[in-house]
Amino acid sequence: QVQLVESGGGLVQPGGSLRLSCAASGSWFSIYVMGWYRQAPGKQRELVADITSGGSTNYADSVKGRFTISRENAKKTAYLQMNILKPEDTAVYYCYAKRPASVQADYWGQGTQVTVSS
Repeated sequence: QVQLVESGGGLVQPGGSLRLSCAASGSWFSIYVMGWYRQAPGKQRELVADITSGGSTNYADSVKGRFTISRENAKKTAYLQMNILKPEDTAVYYCYAKRPASVQADYWGQGTQVTVSS
């Protein structure tokens, strides 16, 4: 059974940094697209960033230049480094994994809360 376990959320002041991790089970990790969505109260879910098996990345305009997604296939883990955090980054962040041919996510993490506040 495939599982994605997230960690690294929390409370941080504006301008601060956090790193989210998404650890996966299974032997398929290296071929999957990995990424994060986020959802704030009263707002639609937003794709934050994703990374292909080959390392190509994609970012939402709102996080470009501040967030960096990466992956370590040997550790079956993806990371989202978030710098220069803003209050509008406050949301629940959900890690996902997707087969390259899939239209939508195949697997989801449990979600982790990120709160940016002074």
